[in-house]
Amino acid sequence: MQLYQFIEKFFWVFLTAGLFAGLFFPAYNDFLITTLKPLLMLMMLLVFLKIDISHVFHKMKNYRLIIFIVLINMIVVPLFFFFVIRNFDGNLAIGVLLLTAMPAAVASPALTDIVKGNTALSASIVIATSVIAPLTIPLLFWITGVNKLSINLWYLLSDVSVLIFLPMLVSEIIKKYLPGLISRTSHLFTSINVFILTVMVYIAMASQKGFILSQPQELFWKIGLLYLIFTLLHIIGFLMGFKEELKSKIAISIGLAYMNNGLAIVLAAVYFDPSILLLVVLSEIPWNTLLLPFRKVVNHIRLKSI
Repeated sequence: MQLYQFIEKFFWVFLTAGLFAGLFFPAYNDFLITTLKPLLMLMMLLVFLKIDISHVFHKMKNYRLIIFIVLINMIVVPLFFFFVIRNFDGNLAIGVLLLTAMPAAVASPALTDIVKGNTALSASIVIATSVIAPLTIPLLFWITGVNKLSINLWYLLSDVSVLIFLPMLVSEIIKKYLPGLISRTSHLFTSINVFILTVMVYIAMASQKGFILSQPQELFWKIGLLYLIFTLLHIIGFLMGFKEELKSKIAISIGLAYMNNGLAIVLAAVYFDPSILLLVVLSEIPWNTLLLPFRKVVNHIRLKSI
């Protein structure tokens, strides 16, 4: 097994190591926080370099399904969780809103492939949700009144647009003029992204070390809540594809449950208080550990259908 294959297979080990290293061996300063945006843009650039965006759009034949998925993922689900959790904890509800409002993770097609799902549909969900995210994220904050927290929604709109569309544009330019370089190095992109995301998690955790260690009891119940939310996201996503074949159900479920945590970390660090950033960073734990049990459930469903 090549090193890059090992990194891809055990990506959760690296991300979890970054989380705990940031907590117990922090090296934090203000400059490191400013690197989160460039790191995220680099990570998204590498993903877009591996995706033929025009081909994905061309393959979106079932546009009604894509529109349905985008509306549920980007509007209905975030609002549902926000209004339910707001009855218990308003600040926590904002954190969950931010997390669930994110587009599908750029790693979704790879995760879908691990579970033997429909990777083409997964890539379509990533592109569709990423394109609409700069509009839906500020819209959700406006609907819920989160703009009362001194968040400039127009600045947020431009910020998210740059974070998503600039890497997408640059990737198309590179693919046009340097196709040979891309073909020779693309197999390394996913493993590089694992390291980039690990560094982002490390920086975010290091910035919150004092807050976390001063309230360890809050750490545990928030992790428990996140596991519940992520489990529900898996179930909701799977049920959304009730008319589709199993491979498509897998892609839809992963597209909903595995959101772009890197983008969420950057936005939380820039716009929100430490408790919300902490929640977003802690979401890496269920994000990194629930794919294995999900795959076992899917395999059990496959065996029953034989």
